[in-house]
Order: sequence, then C-alpha cells, then structure tokens
Amino acid sequence: MAKKKNVNEMSFLDHLEELRWLLIRSTLAIVIASTVAFFFSDFIFDKIIFGPKDPNFITYRWFCEVSKFFGSTGEGFCDYKINFDVQSRVMSGQFNAHIWTSITAGFILAFPFILWECWKFISPALYDKEEKNAKLFLAVASFLFFLGVLFGYFIITPLSINFLAGYQVSTQIHNDIDLDSYISLIRSTTLSCGLVFELPIVMFFLSKLGLITPTFLRKYRKYAIVIILIIAAIVTPPDVVSQIIVTIPLLILYELSIFISGWVLKNKLKNEQSS
Repeated sequence: MAKKKNVNEMSFLDHLEELRWLLIRSTLAIVIASTVAFFFSDFIFDKIIFGPKDPNFITYRWFCEVSKFFGSTGEGFCDYKINFDVQSRVMSGQFNAHIWTSITAGFILAFPFILWECWKFISPALYDKEEKNAKLFLAVASFLFFLGVLFGYFIITPLSINFLAGYQVSTQIHNDIDLDSYISLIRSTTLSCGLVFELPIVMFFLSKLGLITPTFLRKYRKYAIVIILIIAAIVTPPDVVSQIIVTIPLLILYELSIFISGWVLKNKLKNEQSS
C-alpha cells in the first residue's frame, strides 16, 4: 500500500510549520475549554475538588461496604473523619488556584482534540489502511485517558487524602493544608493516572517501531508486578482490600500491553510473509 504522496514532498520547514499549527490549535482548544471551566468554578471546587474531603464521599462509602463484605472492619473508611483544614496563605492564592484548576480542566476536556491533532500530524507517514483507523485510535485513546482520570479521582485521590490526612507523628500537630498543596495532589494523581492508562497505546507504537516485544514484556513481568505492588502499597492505607483494588487495574493494563504488542508483532510478520 502506498503512503500518502505528499509525505516525501514536505521539507523540514514544512514539518515545523505543521507542528507549529498543531501547537496553536491545541493551545487554543485548551484555552476555550479552560474559559468554560472558569465560569463553573462553584461546581468544580465545591463538588469536584473538595469532594474527596467529604467523609460521605462515594469512594469512602464504597470502600466501607467492600471491606465489610470481605470481613474487614473497614477501619479508616467507615469511621473516616476530617482532621485537616484547607487554607490559602497568600493574597493571590485563591485566584491562582482558580486559574490553574481551570487550565487543568481545560486540558482534560480538550484531550481528545489534542489526540486528533497529533494523529493528523503523523498521518502522512502512515499507510492508507492505518490512516483509516483514526477514529478507532481516537476513541480508544480518549476512553483510556478518561478512564484513568476517573480512576485517579475516585480511587487514588481519596486513598491518598485518607492516608496523608490521617498520618500523625504527634497529637500536638494539627493539619492546616495549603490550598495549593491540596489541589496539586488532586491534579497530579488524576493527570498521572490518565497518562498511565495510555500505556497500551504507547506499547502499540513502541511495538510498531520494534522497540518493544511481547517476549521482553513477559520476561520482565515479575519485576513489573513488584513495582505495581509497591506503588499500590504507597498510595493506599494499610488495608489489603484497597491495595488489591488499586493493583488489579494496573496489572490488567500491563497484560493488555503484552497482548497488544503480540498482536502488532503477529500482523507485522504476516505482512512481511505476504509481501
């Protein structure tokens, strides 16, 4: 199959020009989405940002029920109490938090458009058959990203807040958490989980380039499992049920990456034999 005919006609400066417009359009999409989020600050802050701070947050209630179902006491979830206050200690603290939270929300909302722009940038180098899979790529990549964001917000963030807020070295210390620190925790966990859930997509392209093979991933599976267990132990309270809940999705992502890498390699060998 022939590649798009203009790929070899584009000079280095032409590629830079395309990249420049990609960045401009992506930035504009983030700005527009951020502006929309800016005017919904009451909902974003009261319901979303400070949601995991509420003892009645859905995650705490769910973990409580799950812990009881498996015979655990559900300690830390069923009797969760707020023992910290969030405060802004600089004059522009709340304004800066409003701006950067809106930008973060804008990036999340505009992520499918950014993916589409990236796909258009690399599409001239793809085969016709591969280019037809643009909609599938966009749907799968966007789904994994939003799934990761939800996982980070509803699972990792409440567990982190529950653990860090409840950690105490002395009864004489009262937690007065800075607004920026609190929002940074939520922002980093949600965005990082969203990007981590893109692992199968990354493995797909690395396998296409021949940098990763299913044999390599299977060989180092045991090390990956150890790393995943360590991550789960760090971000969760000392409770087996919560650690398992965090570990399972990460293991599924790794196994899915092995399957995708094997599928890419199989198709690559098939195409080489038929050519």
